[in-house]
Amino acid sequence: MTSEATLPSTSASPTARQVWTRARGVLLAVALLLVGGVVIAVIRSGTHHGRLDPRSADPYGSHAVAALLADRGVSTRVVTTLDEARASVGPDTTLLIAVPDLLTHRQQDLVRKAVTDSGGRTILVAPDTSVAGLAPGVSADPAVALDPTLNAGCELPAARRAGTAETGGIRYLTRDSDADTCYPSDGLPTLVRLPAASKGGDTVVLGAPDILYNNRLDKQGNASLALQLLGSRSHLVWYLPSLSDTSTTDSGKRSFLDLLPSSWLWGTLQLFIAAALAALWRARRLGPLVPEKLPVAIRASETVEGRARLYRKASARDRAASALRSTTRSRLAPLVGIPLGQAHAPEALLPALSAHLHGDGQALHSLLFGPPPGDDAALIALADQLDALEREVRRP
Repeated sequence: MTSEATLPSTSASPTARQVWTRARGVLLAVALLLVGGVVIAVIRSGTHHGRLDPRSADPYGSHAVAALLADRGVSTRVVTTLDEARASVGPDTTLLIAVPDLLTHRQQDLVRKAVTDSGGRTILVAPDTSVAGLAPGVSADPAVALDPTLNAGCELPAARRAGTAETGGIRYLTRDSDADTCYPSDGLPTLVRLPAASKGGDTVVLGAPDILYNNRLDKQGNASLALQLLGSRSHLVWYLPSLSDTSTTDSGKRSFLDLLPSSWLWGTLQLFIAAALAALWRARRLGPLVPEKLPVAIRASETVEGRARLYRKASARDRAASALRSTTRSRLAPLVGIPLGQAHAPEALLPALSAHLHGDGQALHSLLFGPPPGDDAALIALADQLDALEREVRRP
């Protein structure tokens, strides 16, 4: 008894090892990104604790400037809600908004209406997306100043007395001809003072918060500039916007994109551009096919055997029979004077074969155009019959 040899697997599906080999690079990159993000978040959370908070003595807090203002008789009051900030404005008050970009469009409108005719001073610390809403006529330039230390370059008394200061950050453009534009970087100011139309108030747009940090206050003319800008009135209201403020839940709801800093949006855009360039780089190039020499010559018999094994594994007797019949018809048509384009048309091929062999047209139709065989034995018999038919036609 002869045992049938076990055929090798011909499945094209990737194995688990192949999937892991292909995906491990991507998984490793994702893991590194996650670990890097966690590490950066931990570092930043420890370093920037109490950022721009006049009660914080951390390096990025602002307790030092609040203490110096207190020595000069200027009281500092910290508020965290919009209602408190609006209620405290007045001609003898400076309202400092530490993070203006956290305000919704509705909150920006309410702040602007409250300070327009108050006669006090409003200081906006490094506003970007919110500057147009809080200081009409001013817009932020996408390119930031590369050098943080800049010269005054204007006639504003506070700037002239302070001299050089670390205001380099966001640069601004203004259409107000009466505005004081100071500390220019490549022709654009990083500090803008907009005088109010009445009652002697003004709005100061500051491009960087460095002059308010505890660890930068003693550098350059930072302390002088900070004390003059924040100490022009007897009361200083230090507004630290908070996402928990109930005013953010009114009709001025903020979307998820509004909560993201503008740098994240620009970074996401750059990632999309990089991904598109990578896709173009890795994509198939358009153009005609280029013949390429195979590293190994594969015999035609091996290809036929491999395809036959695939048919057998899938029990695709119908496809195998169709391939045998189609190939036989293509070879028989030229032998009996039928164009190759009509080789698969029974009405053209069968009469010519019957006339050539003087045989039964019905039997030829069943052989060349019949139903698929029901089992492997019938498929083998069909192959033998087709081979015999072709030999008979070729016989002189």
